[in-house]
Amino acid sequence: MCSSDLLKFQALRRGIARFDRLWVRWPGPFGLVWNQVVLPMASQVAVLPDVSSARDEAITLLQRQALPDGHAQRRAGQGREFEALKDYQPGMGRRMIDWKRSARHGRLLAREFRIEENNNIVLAIDSGRLMCEPVDGVPKVDRAVTAALLSAFIALKGGDMVSLFGFDARPRVSSGAVRGSASFAMIQKRAAEIDYSTEETNFTLALTTLAAKLDRRSLVIIFTDFVDPISAELMLRTVGRLTERHLVLFMMMKDVELETLADMPPDAPEDVARSVVAGGLLRERQVVIGRLRLLGAHVIEADHQRLGPALVERYLELKREDLL
Repeated sequence: MCSSDLLKFQALRRGIARFDRLWVRWPGPFGLVWNQVVLPMASQVAVLPDVSSARDEAITLLQRQALPDGHAQRRAGQGREFEALKDYQPGMGRRMIDWKRSARHGRLLAREFRIEENNNIVLAIDSGRLMCEPVDGVPKVDRAVTAALLSAFIALKGGDMVSLFGFDARPRVSSGAVRGSASFAMIQKRAAEIDYSTEETNFTLALTTLAAKLDRRSLVIIFTDFVDPISAELMLRTVGRLTERHLVLFMMMKDVELETLADMPPDAPEDVARSVVAGGLLRERQVVIGRLRLLGAHVIEADHQRLGPALVERYLELKREDLL
């Protein structure tokens, strides 16, 4: 078979494509008959999301954090890695003063620390029924996977450790923590295993299982969605225990459909009813978000097209503030 005869397939969605058997047919010597065989196969191909545009945007964001000569900037902050001594300036905390060295040099000296790297980042993606609903023609879970891969690329470039966790009614995908840019390909392949589900999400089982796997303080980024306080009640109880030890960040997409219905000018009595119901659901959603923040979790509610960049910007901000 020449190269021009190679078959080309175009994947319609992200996931694992499985090939069970292959039909092969070729004509006989005079073109009057053909031979056909069926070959059993047991192969699968990981269909990965296209992250080329996201990777370009990630590189742009990384360049903003770099020095003019292209080298990564060593950021000073309130971390635990000692960087240098400098003269004490008004406004610095007294705990930063190194009293022994200040007495030796005859002037106040303050300790400067470098923001710690090698943080543990967990990307937890809900693939339950609500996350499989489409937004602008693309399922929410696919948009979450793309945003997660963008943040994973940034975190691995920055020296942090990244792990992937997928769940719906029970945990489905759990990768170990990896480090280094070369590990991004493995994260991509594991992301392809996060399948679409019609089951309700079990936050209690998923987050309890995840917490048991974490042996150090981590940034847990949860991609999920909910519709009312009742369905989110069990999630809130579990998150309260998770925030006691870890930094938790919820990533959610704005409900464009509800916002459109709530703001639509009414032309008929039915439009008024739809607007009132949509406005009520949006208020209930904000109640849940407020309770998450009271529990100590960070929440980002971004447009579906800005989910990845919004997450990366918040991640870099948390790292600068040494909250990881």
